Amino acid sequence: MKVLIAGGGTGGHLFPGIALAEEVVTRHHRNEVVFVGTERGIESRVVPKEGYPLELVKVQGLKGKGFLSLLKALFALPLAFIESFRILARQKPDVVVGVGGYASGPVVLAAWLMGIPTAIQEQNALPGFTNKVLGRIVRVVFIAFEEARAFFPEKKVQLIGNPIRRKLMDNYLRSHVAHERFSVLVFGGSLGARGINQRMTDALDSLGDLKDSLHFVHQTGKNDLESVRKGYADKGFQAEVVEFIDDMSSAYARADLVVCRAGATTLAELTVCKKASILIPFPHATDDHQAVNARALVDAGAALMFRESELTGEKLAQTIRELKGHPERLKSMEKKAGLLGRPEAAKELADVCVDLMVQTWGPNGRERTPIEAEKKAPRSHS
Repeated sequence: MKVLIAGGGTGGHLFPGIALAEEVVTRHHRNEVVFVGTERGIESRVVPKEGYPLELVKVQGLKGKGFLSLLKALFALPLAFIESFRILARQKPDVVVGVGGYASGPVVLAAWLMGIPTAIQEQNALPGFTNKVLGRIVRVVFIAFEEARAFFPEKKVQLIGNPIRRKLMDNYLRSHVAHERFSVLVFGGSLGARGINQRMTDALDSLGDLKDSLHFVHQTGKNDLESVRKGYADKGFQAEVVEFIDDMSSAYARADLVVCRAGATTLAELTVCKKASILIPFPHATDDHQAVNARALVDAGAALMFRESELTGEKLAQTIRELKGHPERLKSMEKKAGLLGRPEAAKELADVCVDLMVQTWGPNGRERTPIEAEKKAPRSHS
């Protein structure tokens, strides 16, 4: 089976695709995965590093642009479609899965026009514009939040959660890594978040008496790396400050508390890794979808949420102090987060890819390469 995964731009779109790719290639040695993305997206760096082939298309988003930028993006669309048709003709995938992001639209639409079975994976509670449109033509729509169901044809929808990368899945079963200091993991998504960076360094002023019992791991993104690193150093805090965390599995395993945005993929990771969190939704997210995403964890008692505009460094420090001082509350939040986890999402998505291939091309796929007609592994219910 050959699966083409289209989309990316940010880790929130890309990492569920990586999780699907891992599941597909481990099922049979002749299974293949190829990604299609843009040169500017995070996929241009991450996908080759993960060992998967990457095709590139030139496409830009349409929503939220100025008039001239919108015109430029519109004129680029025909070329993106031509590139998509060429890639699909060359790669001959059995199934195409769109994971959101700029490349997803033209590639999935081109695949549909070519008669290739298609699906999309919507990570958020409130779907984006592209997936709302694609949901009308694809065969299957995978959703992670029940709230998203209303935006798609009911018969196409499957609620599976957000697929999680294999390394992070290990955290679902393993114990918390013990350490001397209370460890706080801070990040703002794959690209960083200035609002979180500033509030976290401001919070240090109110945590001085705890500096000998705290340890921070802080992903800043490129722009704020040096200023945040200096902030921890000047105030005497023990901290690992990096532009990007490559090994999120270890970072989660060491964390007692996570301070982060509320992107859908991040929330899926928090629940599978069973982590208590302070969520600060991105204030400019389309339709405020991060706040909607976060509500599921907050309502379950697995997280606390603060609007960025209302959160000061002092308030963030007070919340960290309170949670550190009440380990029983942290344990309760961790347990409730774990109850929301969907560790089988990647397997369920891959199962449907197999079904789509068999329905369209037969058990051996387009290339008639031997595969397991069905490899639906027994599913644990832990």
